[in-house]
Amino acid sequence: MRVVLTGGAGFVGSHLAERLLAEGHSVVVVDNCSTGRLDNIKPLLTNDNLTFFKEDTVETLVLEGPVDAVCHLASPASPTDFPRIPVAILKAGSLGTMNALELARQKGARFLCASSSEVYGDPQVHPQPEDYWGNVNPVGARSCYDEAKRFGEALVMAYHHSYNLDTRIPRIFNTYGPRMRIDDGRVLPTFLTQALRGEALTVNGDGSQTRSFCYVSDLVEGLYQLLICEGVHEPVNVGNPEEVTIEQFAREVIEVTDSRSRIVHRELPPDDPKVRCPDIARARKLLGWEPHVSRRQGLELTVPWFREELSRRGLLD
Repeated sequence: MRVVLTGGAGFVGSHLAERLLAEGHSVVVVDNCSTGRLDNIKPLLTNDNLTFFKEDTVETLVLEGPVDAVCHLASPASPTDFPRIPVAILKAGSLGTMNALELARQKGARFLCASSSEVYGDPQVHPQPEDYWGNVNPVGARSCYDEAKRFGEALVMAYHHSYNLDTRIPRIFNTYGPRMRIDDGRVLPTFLTQALRGEALTVNGDGSQTRSFCYVSDLVEGLYQLLICEGVHEPVNVGNPEEVTIEQFAREVIEVTDSRSRIVHRELPPDDPKVRCPDIARARKLLGWEPHVSRRQGLELTVPWFREELSRRGLLD
């Protein structure tokens, strides 16, 4: 296939680009590099099957030649981005998604749109199945991202029903691995950076809230299986159902980094989800997919990259 991959210079996007190339597909990466980095795909730029365009999907997305699939991953996704560029995030989820959909419609291509577990908000159903509608504050601190993803899903389904577009919607849960932004603002890069620098690990609230962490290779496998499957148009959770409290996770990070850091507690941010864990029964049934990398294995694969990145930036003693 010839695949257009928006956000392909980002953390998840760059790993998906690698997978698509390894499967023999031709990949057109479109990224404005506002949060993605060209370094993430630098080793791929010598591959004749990869083309890179530095463009913003919020602008009209035009591409010559045939396109078999469009994978739309372009969106800032870090909590540090929410107060900094909320309008840009909403535009990426609305105008950016519509432009990507229009490209797929014009080319007769299948369409995959990366959604998020954030559509569930601070959930009142646990674990979260795809038929749960969520508990989102539409005007809260996280609303620019939550509502952008919810609107994006509605837009994708509208194109599916109105134009018979062949669509797929993965709802991505917490993902980690090499190439994450160290200033991402989410708990895993924050804890790893703090532990490697010997700083105190800052746990929000009492640490009893939970998260589920999926290693990036497992996530990419789920995305790829969803892309190549037939007839799955409704949202599908893609994440690791192994749940852990933030307090316990902080202790695991200290152990795997062999750090002397201590744990300190701070006020819980507004609208911070108390629990987050995917029900992946649909993915197991429809895709034959489930994660295989344990949290400990994934951390051991991720720590060296964080150590090297921090050293490169002069942030390690």
